[in-house]
Amino acid sequence: MILDSVQKTAAAVAGATALLLVLAGCTGGGTAGSSSTPVDGGTLVYASGDAEPTCLDPHVGGNYPQALLSTQYIEELTALEDGKPVPALAKSWTTSDDGTTLTFTLRDDVTFTDGTPFDAAAVVANIQHVQDPATASSTGYLALQSITKATATDDHTVTLTLSRPDSALLESFSQPWVGMESPKALERSQAVNCESPVGTGPFEVTGWKHGDRVTLRKNSDYTPLDGDTKPRLDGIAWRFLPDSTSRYAALQSGQVDVIDNAQPDQIQAASSKGSIRDLDAPRPGASNRLELNSGHGVFRDEAVRKAFIAGAEIDPGIRSLFLGTAKRSYSVLSSVEPYAYSDKSLFRYSPTKAKQLLEDAGWKVGSDGIREKDGKQLTVTFPVSTNQSVPAERSLFQQIQASEKAVGFKVVLEELDLSSWYAALAANEYDVVSAPYTKVGADVLRILYDSASITPAPSGYFANLAQLDDPALDDLLQRAARTSDASERGKLYEQAQQTILSSGTVLPLYDQQNHFLLRSSVHGVQTTAVSTPWFGTAWIDR
Repeated sequence: MILDSVQKTAAAVAGATALLLVLAGCTGGGTAGSSSTPVDGGTLVYASGDAEPTCLDPHVGGNYPQALLSTQYIEELTALEDGKPVPALAKSWTTSDDGTTLTFTLRDDVTFTDGTPFDAAAVVANIQHVQDPATASSTGYLALQSITKATATDDHTVTLTLSRPDSALLESFSQPWVGMESPKALERSQAVNCESPVGTGPFEVTGWKHGDRVTLRKNSDYTPLDGDTKPRLDGIAWRFLPDSTSRYAALQSGQVDVIDNAQPDQIQAASSKGSIRDLDAPRPGASNRLELNSGHGVFRDEAVRKAFIAGAEIDPGIRSLFLGTAKRSYSVLSSVEPYAYSDKSLFRYSPTKAKQLLEDAGWKVGSDGIREKDGKQLTVTFPVSTNQSVPAERSLFQQIQASEKAVGFKVVLEELDLSSWYAALAANEYDVVSAPYTKVGADVLRILYDSASITPAPSGYFANLAQLDDPALDDLLQRAARTSDASERGKLYEQAQQTILSSGTVLPLYDQQNHFLLRSSVHGVQTTAVSTPWFGTAWIDR
């Protein structure tokens, strides 16, 4: 018997409309003459403090800055409502009894902005593009690993053959890193497609002035899922303003309408200003955490890893630096993930315990306070991405560095731009690293901690930065990926997290911060499955 997930049209429309978390349209009481009545026209100015993408095609590589932008012009086969997959570009789907065949029925009323029809052949082309090593995908490639073949059964039916049951695949298809692009556009060179990818979304890319901005204009032929809500904005100017002070000043003055990477003091200040409001959208997937490289250097020794964890003083820094905008985590998963498991007992600050573990492991205090063994100092290299770590987080790392020095570690913080940071990781030139990873659902654990993920994706990025190599853990994660029973999945993921947390390779910090500040004149903003803001229904009340 086929397990059918087909929803009736009315239910599908309602579900997909509700899948996005709507930011209330009412004003914050600041702008004179404001109204929550939708109006058409105007260009929204967005200022990003995240890294400028090197490619606007989210299939290539696959990081969060790409997701932020591509959400505006690329759409996905599925979406999420209350954490569960609902129709988007796919109207419905069926899964075979053995879980190794997934069949999508597609919408038949959608075209890409270059006029190419969205159909089964387009879906096949996109899956092949993500899986092609030449594309150099990481996030998308890892999400679609279970697909061995994609077949266009007819114009609007796609059949996927899987190597194993994949309970997370429908969740994965809600992510922009596997979003649908025009197959005609994908035939162009990667360099050209990186400059101007073509999707079905409410906006289309019209220009990219590197180092400054990407310009988007309204897709006048957009066919929304609810049938009647066309884009209201004329376009979006997506600016890159890396300096947080300048970015916030531009928001205050009205030069920009929305900013990301808001700093804790700015978020706190916004709560007292009627002209600015905060959209807090924690990312799904993994928590912000430190990964200790168990396959390299001093952290091959579990005792040294656990000494580092015991010697890390974290809570005072989170309280003083994040001003209540971040809460300490004791889980490898984001708090928005229903299967998240926490164990506070494993992460208590205890310099006495840290010192004893190091003494027992043969590390003796040297003349400068740094421990030594066999003529070598207890040194750990910690590369930090200045694009992904806000100033408050970098200050937290410095505080951790100081507390580790007190027990005998020499922590070398290396602040790097994003490309240099990726290069350091690829070269295995790190002992500890903060590596945010966004993926819908607990299957992110398989990507981050299955031993297979020590092998790099085609992009060169390998996700298992802790370099955990535990066959028992692999088995738990693979069994969880194969089962469709929610209760059984929960038990398996809990056991997997217990194994990961007790290994001494992970030090959770807090949820991945995702605060967006908006002027009160901006309304109708929604968020997606991966917590990016979506402006397809937004408007500006000038």
